[in-house]
Amino acid sequence: MSEPTAYQDQADSGTGAVVLTGRDLHRTFGTGATEVHALAGVDLEVPAGRLTVVRGPSGSGKTTLLNLLGGLDRPTGGQVLLDDGRVLSELPEKDVLAVRRERIGYVFQSFGLVPVLSAAENVEVPLRLQRTPVGERTRRVEEALELVGLARHSRQRPYELSGGQQQRVGIARALVSDPDILIADEPTGQLDSDTGAMIMDLLVRLTHERRIASVVSTHDPVLMGRADQVVELHDGRRV
Repeated sequence: MSEPTAYQDQADSGTGAVVLTGRDLHRTFGTGATEVHALAGVDLEVPAGRLTVVRGPSGSGKTTLLNLLGGLDRPTGGQVLLDDGRVLSELPEKDVLAVRRERIGYVFQSFGLVPVLSAAENVEVPLRLQRTPVGERTRRVEEALELVGLARHSRQRPYELSGGQQQRVGIARALVSDPDILIADEPTGQLDSDTGAMIMDLLVRLTHERRIASVVSTHDPVLMGRADQVVELHDGRRV
């Protein structure tokens, strides 16, 4: 069961509609003697405007769960459902790609920035994939960088930025398409504790202000205190 918080009370009162649902999720890798059950019957609901933290030790299934929820992988059993009634995990690949492009933003532990591109150009990548007009792209990139406090660093390349700044560029890139779902896998894993806390505070603020259904994995128990909902995994099961 998730741990109740003030934000949970808000969601329970109807202010946080469920945007993403994982139902009896299973994911098995390998066959026979090499078979590994990375997830075994996990249920999860992710409401709008709430930060759901998935925690657990290494190998507990955190990344596997996020990959399924974000459409980067498909479950061996169970379903991932969207609020429009579609089963994400059963859609044709072209439709999954459209959902990922239009509705989901991703933040990665390794930042995932293109080294030869400036901060602004990295943030612009999703809009180029969507073929957004040039003027609109420029406006939205500027707004996204302003949102994460990096407007003055738009022309700098990743190697000219600190780790925390690089992750903020990653967050701006995830949000530039105005997604209603945010998936972040260990977003503070390569940062020191102070910078990590700052990044988590930013994610919490943006989740609440923009009413995003956010799912963040972490192995750091300190970060759990910033969550609206906590899901703990051990050996692929929710506890």
